[in-house]
Amino acid sequence: MKQFLFLFSFAAMIAATQSNTTIAEPFTVTGIVVDAGSGQPLIGASVLEKGTQNGTVTDFDGKFTLTLRNENATLEVSFVGYQTETVKKLRAGEEVRVEMNAAEVLEEVVVTGYGHKKAKRDSRASGRAMKEMAAPAPYMLSTAPASYGDVVDDWNTEDYSVITENRFYEVTNEPLSTFSIDVDAASYSNMRRFLKNGQQPPKDAIRIEEMVNYFNYEYPEPGEEHPFEVITEISDCPWQPEHRLLHIGLQGKHIPMDKLPASNLVFLIDVSGSMSSANKLPLLQSSFKLLTDQLREQDKVAIVVYAGAAGLVLEPTSGANKQKIKDAIGKLQAGGSTAGGAGIQLAYKVAKENFVEGGNNRVILATDGDFNVGASSDAEMVRLIEKERESGVFLTVLGFGMGNYKDNKMQQLADKGNGNHAYIDDISEAKKVLVSEFGGTVFTIAKDVKLQIEFNPAKVRGYRLIGYENRVLNNEDFNDDKKDAGELGSGHTVTALYEIIPVGVESPYLASVDGLKYQETKVTKEAGKSKELCTIKLRYKQPDGVKSRLIDHPVLDEGEKLDKSSDNFRWSAAVAEFGLLLRDSEFKGDATYAHAAKLARSAKGKDLNGYRRELIDMIDTMKSLADPDVAGKE
Repeated sequence: MKQFLFLFSFAAMIAATQSNTTIAEPFTVTGIVVDAGSGQPLIGASVLEKGTQNGTVTDFDGKFTLTLRNENATLEVSFVGYQTETVKKLRAGEEVRVEMNAAEVLEEVVVTGYGHKKAKRDSRASGRAMKEMAAPAPYMLSTAPASYGDVVDDWNTEDYSVITENRFYEVTNEPLSTFSIDVDAASYSNMRRFLKNGQQPPKDAIRIEEMVNYFNYEYPEPGEEHPFEVITEISDCPWQPEHRLLHIGLQGKHIPMDKLPASNLVFLIDVSGSMSSANKLPLLQSSFKLLTDQLREQDKVAIVVYAGAAGLVLEPTSGANKQKIKDAIGKLQAGGSTAGGAGIQLAYKVAKENFVEGGNNRVILATDGDFNVGASSDAEMVRLIEKERESGVFLTVLGFGMGNYKDNKMQQLADKGNGNHAYIDDISEAKKVLVSEFGGTVFTIAKDVKLQIEFNPAKVRGYRLIGYENRVLNNEDFNDDKKDAGELGSGHTVTALYEIIPVGVESPYLASVDGLKYQETKVTKEAGKSKELCTIKLRYKQPDGVKSRLIDHPVLDEGEKLDKSSDNFRWSAAVAEFGLLLRDSEFKGDATYAHAAKLARSAKGKDLNGYRRELIDMIDTMKSLADPDVAGKE
């Protein structure tokens, strides 16, 4: 009898346990978050299941939907400038209204001539205020530390990947050079930001190819067969008189705005606490409003934001409804941690759900790159982006801010995500990237563009690719269509420079190698008879293609003296010389700031937007501060 009672009690206990657990299935709640005083909806408020990373943000109407995983879950709702609210005893299908009260009035100490007094302010004001962007300051460097925003920080956590400069290779041992194109120009505007703030840029912040490619060049338009034209020119090397410089240019086809296919864009905006300063979220909002003005009726925009959680704040909206898009952008406020990985996943999900066949499908990520919640390491983010790019959705990365700017992470995201990377240091740069170069920034005309140059050993003893260190490929990657490479946008130009050591010129840059025991390298008679300096081969795919096309472009051993070369050649050489000096490159040779400035002035050309004049001013500033051996004389 006792055994029977024990078994009965045990079975009853199991049944009761099962009964209790049946209600522990995930359930969904919906709600709205509003200002308690005005009743106005709060866009971008963070709604989290307390004690977890499960969360979302409120949309354009202040509404949210969240699936909870715990029957006793508590909602934690936060928004910058407001007291955090909690909601308990939630039920499946329940609609929750959360009224948020302003945070307690803060006290500021105001210093006066003979003492101090206390002043009160509403803490929400700092979140709402759009600080007016100051006009660009003159380039005046000093030894004093630059200030970040309104506060002088005594720390700096900016990250840059180490750049090991490309060295010289002897053609008889390494006749091939292979690399991916790079249309990014983030390094240039970031360098300019340092100089504006009175600082010497870190060596690894200087990517010479991005400095060169910041500028447009007057290359001829391509024909009908390919989406870009290949241009080459040879002349003297300004910083090594015995060497020569090979200039390679690509000109992408210009597609008029009214001919561009429909765009499916997702603005992925970082609204974490690190984005609160004036040169971050406020500048970002002004920038995206400029971009919104470029949209057409057939274009669609959705907005995803992330802080402690990620959420969709604006459903896909026609470009004809510009005011609604701008209102959503203008209401964003910064606060919380940075769940960048969750934001990226949601943005790609929204882009894929609204995919336009034959259209321009793109996520535009705007951030300082300081991810710290969920997937955040470089390796995790790269794997995530590599997976998402297979969907046919492209990526544009826009960097903002200073002090904690993660350049290395931004570079990797853009490189691995079939994308491009720009750094927005002021509203003028935003206009350049998002208005003047809108087509090139957001519309790809060719992807996985690779170059492979074979040098003629009868003409060239050694060579060095200037810049592109993080774009160098293995030679076998050139024919491998599975190997990712760079993208070219509508109207974009790409320029690459090779420094060449001619046959017969001795150079300390070429290290001696013992002769081979089992084979020998011979220069063919055909090479000796040829008038070709090298052959350039290019591969590219259509934006939606999987098989590459090949272009073969021989380069004859011809060229003018430097003073007779084109403005394109001399300008790119001057920018490269400036970059070599900023990097204090072991290959800078006889380079000086004075020579770089003189060369740049000779090639300034029309300069309708003043970009070239600006560079010359920066070179002059560095010249005035440099040691005499690199300052040089006019």
